[in-house]
Amino acid sequence: MKLVALTAAITAAASTAFAGSVAMVAPVEMEMVAEEAGSMGGSGLWLLPLLAIALIFLVMQNDTPS
Repeated sequence: MKLVALTAAITAAASTAFAGSVAMVAPVEMEMVAEEAGSMGGSGLWLLPLLAIALIFLVMQNDTPS
């Protein structure tokens, strides 16, 4: 009889340990942050003034008086 009572007590304790379910965790949406590019940042437009200066320099060097 003691064995039956002990088995019932262990079964009751084990069933309460597994009672309930896993709590549902709502998914968190990722927030996208868009950074605005600078006026000349990363687009290669900074090369245009350098190219213009180089062309002016070359034209002035090739200008020979006749």
